[in-house]
Amino acid sequence: MTPTPAPLSATDEKVLNRLRRIEGQVRGLQRMIEEGRDCHDILTLLSGIRSALDATGDTILEQYASGCRAHPDQPITPQDVVRAVKLLRG
Repeated sequence: MTPTPAPLSATDEKVLNRLRRIEGQVRGLQRMIEEGRDCHDILTLLSGIRSALDATGDTILEQYASGCRAHPDQPITPQDVVRAVKLLRG
């Protein structure tokens, strides 16, 4: 029997909304390339997407540092945080 997932927190909902918005931006970027749009416009949107991903990653990292949902009963060590930062920035 598969365990029922815990209800989503407000932060989880915020992250999911950001990811959906980013998904739409990526689709827009694909469309711009297909339409042969100006490189400056494409690079501008790409920069915005990267910034949005970085901000979302920061939110997820904050959530991890305050206690990962996958293991809420286990304390987070400084080594865990360093590992998470390296994964995010690597």
